[in-house]
Amino acid sequence: MLRFVNYSVVFQEVPDEVTLAINISGCPNKCKGCHSPYLMENTGDILNNEVLAGLLNRYKHAITCVCFMGGDSEPKAIEGLSFFIRESTDNQIKTAWYSGKQRLPENCSLENFDYIKLGSYIEELGGLDSPSTNQHFYKIKDGRMIDKTELFTKK
Repeated sequence: MLRFVNYSVVFQEVPDEVTLAINISGCPNKCKGCHSPYLMENTGDILNNEVLAGLLNRYKHAITCVCFMGGDSEPKAIEGLSFFIRESTDNQIKTAWYSGKQRLPENCSLENFDYIKLGSYIEELGGLDSPSTNQHFYKIKDGRMIDKTELFTKK
């Protein structure tokens, strides 16, 4: 069962989008130097379609995207919530998933996301804004993952 600790409207996680970022708890990755170690614990409120519908109703005129920050312990649940957003908003609200896994799980479909970030956080390599990062941010278009990591790199 997915749980979330908090959420906020953000402007940097998904370029060119006003994003409702939902912080999912229960992260199994345990990355050294993680910026949000409190998300390793399985705490917070249950995140399901009903809760998500309430958030969408509250923020629907303020956001263009919902980003699931984590959720690696239950990728099919994340995909299901993303599908719910797309279906219930007639694809008006985009969806993103920040996963700490190196690859999209085999049983997850790209068609349910507009953006996906893959890659564990490796302290020595830095995050998406570091030129040496191992993480990649992809835009999903026509069933393909188009690498857009350069949008984050500090110039």
